[in-house]
Amino acid sequence: MKIVIAPDSFKESLSALEVANAIEQGFKLIFPDAQYCKVPMADGGEGTVQAMVDATQGQIINLTVTGPLGSPVNAFYGVLGQLNETGNQTAIIEMAAASGLHHVPLSQRNPLLTTSFGTGELIADALNRGIRHIILGLGGSATNDAGAGMMQALGVKLSDIAMTPLPFGGAALTTLHHVDVQLLHPAIKDCVIEVACDVDNPLCGPRGASAIFGPQKGATTEMIEQLDLALSHFAHTITQQLSQSIDAHCRLHPGAGAAGGMGFGVMTILNATLKPGVDIVTKSVKLAQYCHNADLVITGEGRIDGQTVFGKTPMGVLNVAKQQNVPVIGISGCLGPNADAILAQGMHAIFPIIPALQPLEQVLSEAQVNLTNTARNIAAILSLSFTKK
Repeated sequence: MKIVIAPDSFKESLSALEVANAIEQGFKLIFPDAQYCKVPMADGGEGTVQAMVDATQGQIINLTVTGPLGSPVNAFYGVLGQLNETGNQTAIIEMAAASGLHHVPLSQRNPLLTTSFGTGELIADALNRGIRHIILGLGGSATNDAGAGMMQALGVKLSDIAMTPLPFGGAALTTLHHVDVQLLHPAIKDCVIEVACDVDNPLCGPRGASAIFGPQKGATTEMIEQLDLALSHFAHTITQQLSQSIDAHCRLHPGAGAAGGMGFGVMTILNATLKPGVDIVTKSVKLAQYCHNADLVITGEGRIDGQTVFGKTPMGVLNVAKQQNVPVIGISGCLGPNADAILAQGMHAIFPIIPALQPLEQVLSEAQVNLTNTARNIAAILSLSFTKK
């Protein structure tokens, strides 16, 4: 029997690899001789780097970069342990690692000032190491600068009418007058950049970056209006001065408003493509190959609910397994409203692991034990079909 275990992390308790190990431990109590293939998964959000490094036996690169407030922060990215289909190394970068909200104390959150420069430094480091395939996960950012800081870190000169370099922050975008890409990192042209993006917000307007994501980054109503105007001016200037290589409608592209407008920045300057995160991950870790000739796939995440079918890890794993007619079981910390939506999509069963009402702290601390016990019970039920009458 071949069993593929491909879960996401259980946030705040277990990494994706730890989840996979716990499930394997439980199943081995019933099926000790089965072949187990553990493939830690993610959907492009927090934990994607660790999951993909674990899944491919890659490595973590630790760096000190420029944080959202302009001061140094410790950050990281991953290099996958297997080459892609064109024979190139792949770097996996989470924007939040360098430019995330967790780097900014609550009292100092101000998207008028925060920068994505550190994300650009991570990209530059990967390029300098000879890597020519980059996967960039958006989400959790503290910035609203449309990737301007990232552009500056990669050599783009952004300046005002007096040719003074733009300072960091979303507010400064209003003064952009000159865009010079002559010193853009030369390896960009040879690099394939895929962006894991699971939102469809445009850059500006009532559904844009400032209005939807600004408040969680510290933006007041007045700031939102200021930032939206700044993004609009920035986008107009970028497309006007680089019109030969940039789609004038890029600001309206679904996902352009992701991560404070970083979606717009990577599409325009890096010629990146925006894709659902889980699709990028499943392809990069070669999940379909693991599922070949499998008898069962087990996936899961911290909470399965009605939103899971909209691009979350269990749905991505289900889609891959369905293509090879392999049954799928989901395991989660808990089940939320409309969790059965994923059953309608073809998942065979879903199981929560919490055995009783408990304080949250206890639930999180006992996740590994509860997960192993649940996996063991699922395996025991499956074993009934092999019992001779």
